[in-house]
Amino acid sequence: MAALRDFHGLSEGYGERPGKSETLLRSGLSLRHMRMIAALDDHGRVSAAAQVMNISQPAASRMIAEMEAVLDVKLCERLPRGITLTPYGKALARRARSILLEMREVDREISELKAGKGGSVFLGAVTAPAIELAVPAIREIRRIYPRIEITMQVETSNVLARELIATRHDFIIARIPEDLNPRLFEARVIGVEKACLIVRRGHPLAKGKAVRLEETAAYDWVFQSGGSPLRQAMESNFLNRNIALPDRILNTSSLLLTLVMVAQSDAIAPVSIQVAKFIQNPEGLAGAIDVVQTEFDIEVRPYSLITVKNRVLSPAAKMLHDFILREVG
Repeated sequence: MAALRDFHGLSEGYGERPGKSETLLRSGLSLRHMRMIAALDDHGRVSAAAQVMNISQPAASRMIAEMEAVLDVKLCERLPRGITLTPYGKALARRARSILLEMREVDREISELKAGKGGSVFLGAVTAPAIELAVPAIREIRRIYPRIEITMQVETSNVLARELIATRHDFIIARIPEDLNPRLFEARVIGVEKACLIVRRGHPLAKGKAVRLEETAAYDWVFQSGGSPLRQAMESNFLNRNIALPDRILNTSSLLLTLVMVAQSDAIAPVSIQVAKFIQNPEGLAGAIDVVQTEFDIEVRPYSLITVKNRVLSPAAKMLHDFILREVG
């Protein structure tokens, strides 16, 4: 807020070493002084400004003298009836109005944050809970509190956990990566992700009967990166059945690219069941994608609602966080 940055120059700001003029500005001006100069500009009389400030006229005169001493300039000229602001006084009054307006906005914003009616929330989620939990929760919260601004990133757990540590997210719905210290986080398991295989409509494997895993080996595959839980779960299915891992692979974390590759080729891709349902559902994408019926299940590690340990959530973030907890509880 520009005006509040200006006010830092009028009170006790931090940062670079102040010059002479900044030292003067930081030596005593307060919000009461800002209110006084604005009242003088509004009413043109010391007595009227004193009444607005609910102080005596001598006290008002002392405040004017304090401001003039701090700034080392004359702020007003006395007239037979009232006063008029000097160019210095008018400049200060203009800035004071901006500062007072910003302070009113701060007061409003803090009140809304306390009530959970405003503010910003930054969250991340892996794909399945993003569709199943985060989107419905966001829709409901926005219906009740439309002024809340919500930013959501859908990515792998490896990316999201690091973004959380870097304070770019308030919380995430994901899994704690194995290479990070779990003691950094507060985590509560809230769901198990089940996956399926998707292919284009009319694919040779989309024939309505259960497909054996070895039947898939001859096709191209679209996988997430090597460390993703979904890929690990799929590869475990191959290894546990002594079947060679696919060697014709496109690696991508992009769901859009995955869908394009599947829709335009004979490639196979493992995705969460929630994603597959959304793609097929007429109320979702109603896409030309089929789910392969298989003789095996694909279960991924459970996902959790994760925050950084001892990091306090903002009122808006806590409201969304707790809403998701209630929905899965």
